[in-house]
Amino acid sequence: MERPEADRTDPLKPGRGRRRAEDVRRATLTAAAELLLAEGVHALTFSKVAARAGVSKMTLYKWWPSPGALAFDAYFDTFRETLAFPDTGDIGRDLTTQLHSFVDLLNRNGPVIAGIIGAAQGDPGLAEALSTHYVVQRRALAVERLTRAQQVGQIRAEADPETIVDQLWGAVYHRLLMPAQPLSREFADRLIANLLQGVAPDPAGPAG
Repeated sequence: MERPEADRTDPLKPGRGRRRAEDVRRATLTAAAELLLAEGVHALTFSKVAARAGVSKMTLYKWWPSPGALAFDAYFDTFRETLAFPDTGDIGRDLTTQLHSFVDLLNRNGPVIAGIIGAAQGDPGLAEALSTHYVVQRRALAVERLTRAQQVGQIRAEADPETIVDQLWGAVYHRLLMPAQPLSREFADRLIANLLQGVAPDPAGPAG
């Protein structure tokens, strides 16, 4: 899968003078993303990325604790906008938009993402990057959006946003990693419908 032309950066060419750190980083992330999506996380090495990007391998060792951590950065950089959480004022619509985008991403790149999750179990650098720069931040965005929905009465005040995140995204990850049933937009719709039937406020209000 190629990145959009506007996002692609050609490998740096040898030349005189010092390259800007941001140019080196951009070339590295582009090369790493291309290798990751083509060959998977276990095939990504500093040597391959350095050769493809035209950068020093020592620079990669200095900036990333492991090839797995670089693979994660490349993944997150590539799909940052896809994983954004909308806020239209309608929590049902926003959950649907976000989960549909997430399901589509997993269906296109499921083996890569599953590989990153699996590799993190034995790679402390990748595990730290995945937790700090992805899991914690992604959860915070979802919890923030769900909390705003609570504040305007779209979700019951006593509902726990953290648990809602686990119910929705945890179920999607479960179907990715334990594929007994298909991972689809229809599945995401059923998750959201089942959830909102349980957390939506009672229009009749409390019993008198």
